[in-house]
Formats: sequence, C-alpha cells, structure tokens
Amino acid sequence: MTHADEQNAPRETAVYTHGHHESVLRSHSWRTVENSAAYLIPELRAGLEILDVGCGPGTITADLAARVAPGRVTAVDAAEDVLEKARAVAGERGVENVEFAVADVHALEFPDDSFDIVHAHQVLQHVGDPVQALREMRRVCRPGGVVAARDSDYGAFTWFPEQPGLDRWSELYRKVARANGGEPDAGRRLFSWARRAGFTEITTTAATWCFAQPDERAWWSGLWADRTTQSSYARLAVDGGHATQEELDTIAGAWRAWGATEDAWFMVPHGEILCRV
Repeated sequence: MTHADEQNAPRETAVYTHGHHESVLRSHSWRTVENSAAYLIPELRAGLEILDVGCGPGTITADLAARVAPGRVTAVDAAEDVLEKARAVAGERGVENVEFAVADVHALEFPDDSFDIVHAHQVLQHVGDPVQALREMRRVCRPGGVVAARDSDYGAFTWFPEQPGLDRWSELYRKVARANGGEPDAGRRLFSWARRAGFTEITTTAATWCFAQPDERAWWSGLWADRTTQSSYARLAVDGGHATQEELDTIAGAWRAWGATEDAWFMVPHGEILCRV
C-alpha cells in the first residue's frame, strides 16, 4: 500500500471512551517508561528518533525523550487539549528534544521510514481499526526499527474480594467501549492484529499492574469511582442507554467499598508486542 493509499484510508471512527476528565488524567499521568513500557527499554539508546502515538498527558513521552537524547521524540494525539498538558509536562521537566502534533493513527502525516521506534501505549483498544493503525505505524518505521504496542485486557482484570458491583462495572465498561467502536480486551489480540498488519518478526510478552497497598487501593478505587460518575465514560454509558445515573452511583460506591477493604487486591494484565520492521 502506498502512502497515498494510506492517506485515503478510513480515518478514526471510534469514540474515545475515557475522555480527559481529571480522574482519567490522574491515572494517565502516573505512567512512566518503567511501569508502562519496560519491555521497550532494551531498544532505547541515545540518538534514536521515536514517534509516540496517543501520548496523552506526556509522562511516558518525557521519559522516552530523556532516554534517547540527543535523539528526538515526536508525540501525537487525536486531542489538542491533552497535548497542552503534555507540553506542560515536558516544560516542567526541562525536556527540549520533543515536539507535539495532532494526528490520526489510521493516516499518519509522516513520510515512510521516518522513525527508529514507533510506540503506542493503551491506544489500539480505542481505535476503530487497530490493524490499519499498526500498518501505518509500520509504514513510518525505518527498516531495522521496531513498532511497540501495549494494551490492557479488561476481560482478564482480576480482583479480591468478590464485589458484585465491580462485576457489573466490568460488564458495563466493556459494553460501552465496544459500542464506541473500541475493543477493551485488546491485550490478547495484539499478536493477531500485528500478524494481520504484515509483521513477521514479533516478540510477545505480558506484564501487570497490581494495586494492593493502602495508598494504591485508595488511588485506584478513587479514580475509577470518579470516572464512573464524572468522565466521558459516564456520559456515554447513560446517553447510550447502557446504564442509569443511579446505577453508576452504585458502581462508584462499590469501587470505594473495595478500596476500603484492608486485604483487597487488583491486577491489570497487559499484552505487549515488539515488532521488528
């Protein structure tokens, strides 16, 4: 497929389920290369050029830029408002080897073979066509470089103790995400999507986040309680006829009850792919 064909390909059709409410950014701003892209660290070295797709508030972006300096990072996102936050993070950290732009991963406006690494964290679960997204990521990656993607798998989330309200949350979230054109169980599909996108040299791994200590439980349960009632997800759940506001309030209460349980534990699994071009 030529670049012209790619530019004429269908663009983003999915709706980003989370939006950029404070409760969402509270989670996204916690992310670092160490806790969210450790599988990519062996590939990072000074002088590389990286494209960070779906950069959000830019905390991973800033980490990547620090690791490859004097190389450069180009960070893109579909939403201009969150790019302002990413620029602020880079400024606060004194990171100067990064630039930001609005972009659609289905039709990236970069020439072929532009970057040594093309990275996406928690992006493919939210796009309308993840295979097309990976084709575009491959197109702009130089021969010998890597395309790296990591996505959580909501269907494999596990917690203790049993909490019926969280069972309902899991069911509802996945229903809303799919109604918006995404695939919340993306982690298990990354390898298949990469094969369909034309990659042949694919390293697959898996990693987890785990929340159990009191501060971790309070943080994780609090942000999800707030997301459930205040974020774009809440509006989409109600407007789409998937839940009532009263039901969302009940689910938020279940999150807070889980977080207050002293022996509570929560695991978020992720699939990871490292695709050599």
